[in-house]
Amino acid sequence: MIRPPAHPVAHPVAHNDAHNDGMGESRLPDYEYRPLSFPRGTDRDTARSVLTIHAEYGEWELDRLRLFPDGRRTALLRRRRRRFSPALPS
Repeated sequence: MIRPPAHPVAHPVAHNDAHNDGMGESRLPDYEYRPLSFPRGTDRDTARSVLTIHAEYGEWELDRLRLFPDGRRTALLRRRRRRFSPALPS
């Protein structure tokens, strides 16, 4: 019997490269990315559940999903970079 993994391996990716708008000023990229790896033996329902949780609670969307011949899955999630406004004085 093959057991599903306790949880997939997630490694957040920080994209520090800024884009140049042609005026000498840089701005942040529009998206941040997070790769997920699912080991061999992870069934489709388990992978879908993990991706659904990331989508609902972390505001991630699926950018790319790959299924390898040996059964591994890798997913690349993305979300809009969050821009925070300065805190209001109390």
